[in-house]
Amino acid sequence: MAAPASDKLILPRYRRDPEGTHPPLASPGYGSTKLRHPKQPLVLLPQKLTEVTGPLLGPGRLGEHDNDLTVQHDGEPQGQRIIVHGRLLDGDGRPIPDSLIEIWQANAGGRYRHVNDNWPSPIDPNFTGAGRTVTDSEGRYEFTTIKPGAYPWRNHDNAWRPAHIHFSVFGQAFPQRLVTQMYFPDDPLFFQDPIFNSVPDEKARQRMISRYDHDRTTDHWALGFEWDIVVRGQEQSVFEDEEDE
Repeated sequence: MAAPASDKLILPRYRRDPEGTHPPLASPGYGSTKLRHPKQPLVLLPQKLTEVTGPLLGPGRLGEHDNDLTVQHDGEPQGQRIIVHGRLLDGDGRPIPDSLIEIWQANAGGRYRHVNDNWPSPIDPNFTGAGRTVTDSEGRYEFTTIKPGAYPWRNHDNAWRPAHIHFSVFGQAFPQRLVTQMYFPDDPLFFQDPIFNSVPDEKARQRMISRYDHDRTTDHWALGFEWDIVVRGQEQSVFEDEEDE
């Protein structure tokens, strides 16, 4: 006779990250970490009922054009149209369905639509640079957007960020949010970017770079790029603790 099923809530457990996957909290080359990295040992907070229940992040929470950043305004944005797609996976390669993915990025000229971004590159009135979607039953996501441009920042002399898109992913609750960045292949600015190079492991850095996908490229419309996000395990994506510009 089978044992009766337990009605006790089984909480998820933390999985140890592979050595060298994430950048150190204090990365000397990345100036902002001097001001904001923790000075005391981190405290591990176990996930309890509040952390593993809700909110419901179904398709009813999305607007019609939330995952197409090129049709959110009256006119078309400037720049190269791209389709970014991939899968959200757990550490065992299983898809994570019904999970909210958000992105934000600079426009084709490398400028964010933000009050604190005032370097002399034009604002695109037809591009806000923010989108969101929910993964399907196979963990798939897709965005149509504009390839972002490089932009200067004040970290070091003649510093320029490689083109990138910020990604935010959720598990089953808002406290489970993780943030990362997706880069583009063959960017000439990788060599001098301290955020990209703060990741110790070369293989982990390569997992931050998307792959050109000719099968998803649409004739006379958009280039395709594929990028999977893995939240734990040996093939885990690189995540950051705080957002940068």
